[in-house]
Amino acid sequence: MADFAAARLNMVESQVRTNDVTDVRIQDAMRTIPRENFMPEGKAYLAYADLEAEHAPGRWLLKPRDVSKLIQALRPMPGERCLAINAPYAAAVIETMGVAVERLDGADLTSVAPDAYDLVVVEGAVGRAPDAWLKGLAMGGRLGVVERDGIVGQAVLYVRSDDGIGRRDLFDAFPPVLAGFETRPGFAF
Repeated sequence: MADFAAARLNMVESQVRTNDVTDVRIQDAMRTIPRENFMPEGKAYLAYADLEAEHAPGRWLLKPRDVSKLIQALRPMPGERCLAINAPYAAAVIETMGVAVERLDGADLTSVAPDAYDLVVVEGAVGRAPDAWLKGLAMGGRLGVVERDGIVGQAVLYVRSDDGIGRRDLFDAFPPVLAGFETRPGFAF
């Protein structure tokens, strides 16, 4: 029988805190939420490894380092509304921070109400954030996602303001691209 409580503590100490995740709310949540519960039967042992873990066919949890850094960049605050797209573990962490979380895990990951969310978080990569996700941001809303076109991806933060939507690169990440969100090759000479 695996000692998942010890694995959780080790994950926070070796993969989260050492990567400049200083928000103690995130650390505390990750120390208590049983990440193994998000894994399919027989795969619980992968929950705390330093890798993207497939939790459903074609769907992955981000590495503990990546999900914690992405959540920290989103700066969740109590009372905000979050949409967690293919992000069951991130949703659980953000929920413990006093944020109301709606989960979007079905076949259509682009059905997003406009102007509805303070936060949108995605586990797994996309070629480029779809317009529907950006339109789902309320004023001051933030979207955290990994965009990947090739070997290396970039975790990015989108922020909606009066001037429009800004984008900032956060860190390199390598999660698999979610099915249907690959970059489509364009015509080139």
